[in-house]
Amino acid sequence: MSGHSKWHNIQAKKGKADAAKGKVFTKLGRELLIAVKEGGPDPAGNSKLKGVIAKCKAANMPNDTINNAIKKASTSNENYEEITYEGYGPNGVAVIVEASTDNKNRTAADVRHVFDKAGGNLGTTGCVSYLFNKKGIIVIEKETANIEEDELMMLALEAGAEDFESSEEIYEITTEPSDFSQVREKLEESGLEFLEAEVQMVPTTTITLDEKAQEKMERLIENLEELDDVANIYHNWEQE
Repeated sequence: MSGHSKWHNIQAKKGKADAAKGKVFTKLGRELLIAVKEGGPDPAGNSKLKGVIAKCKAANMPNDTINNAIKKASTSNENYEEITYEGYGPNGVAVIVEASTDNKNRTAADVRHVFDKAGGNLGTTGCVSYLFNKKGIIVIEKETANIEEDELMMLALEAGAEDFESSEEIYEITTEPSDFSQVREKLEESGLEFLEAEVQMVPTTTITLDEKAQEKMERLIENLEELDDVANIYHNWEQE
């Protein structure tokens, strides 16, 4: 898929993910809370909750933790609002930040500070989103797949996938957002496990950076990830 950041180094990704697992689980817990508040605690009748559960499983969140978070959300008085920020990183890299917050002023100030510190700037709604398409992305690690490549490709395409790509370590399946749930469920039924399974903002064009700008961009992403309110970060930097 043009412009999508590939899983070039699975081990490095895993190491980073393990180190930040506690923070990731906290953020996913908040996403579960929002989904339950919006559509109830039964995933069978709540497609948003079903999608967040799939994301939790891809992040290796234990089933007990997921179920406990859903139960807690059903009686919680906490309320979060989902909000999206758009801006520019070093050398004009387009950045979209999805957050969930109980205090919009605090979150906006925190996000703006991170952009300013990295030499970027926060923009207005719509300033970069036109450079992205919303797509369902499912990533499967080859060594965990219990199915031949051709069979997996046919299964995905017949379920409604738009694109199927195979690289050295992974399979990457792309769908339209409206087809994502049915494709994911079909693959789950075949016993497949995912490294990633969610609807994302995928860039239509990408930017390459020199070493100095790369360091600034990495710092921007890391500092945004440190913010408790930030759920997802998308950009059009083509990482090698």
